[in-house]
Amino acid sequence: MEHKKIKLLHHLLSEIEQHIPFKDTTNTIVSQVTVGWQLDHALKVTNAVCRVLIKTNPNKYKKEFNFTRMLLFPLCYIPRGKAKAPKIVLPPDFISTEDLFQQLKTARAQIENVKPLPKTSHFIHHIFGMLSKEQTLRFLEIHTKHHLKIVRDILKK
Repeated sequence: MEHKKIKLLHHLLSEIEQHIPFKDTTNTIVSQVTVGWQLDHALKVTNAVCRVLIKTNPNKYKKEFNFTRMLLFPLCYIPRGKAKAPKIVLPPDFISTEDLFQQLKTARAQIENVKPLPKTSHFIHHIFGMLSKEQTLRFLEIHTKHHLKIVRDILKK
């Protein structure tokens, strides 16, 4: 199951890569920020979450109930405009193509680094709570799909 998630995340990163040439595109009806902002944020989240997952002590994982996670994870859905991104994953004012490609390269490597981790490696999300490795991969899938959907909507003519 985890290997399918890893493969899916690589596919989503390839879609991010395809959208990089349109990084300066905007559509204020859809979003107040550019395609580049969406891509940069998705990559920053992937890289930051993977770094945390890699560093956690698997022995400290505790399974916990979270109603919001229980509701949204099966739907593969994050409502637009409802959550505020932590400062650490906010894109800079200027987003360069080179930086996006560097973050993409890092994200691909980070996802590979997650593969051998124990199932109890974990990430604590400010809304979804403590997520196991598998739940963390699901979160990254949902989060990346959320921002790619916004990108596709921005790019619709």
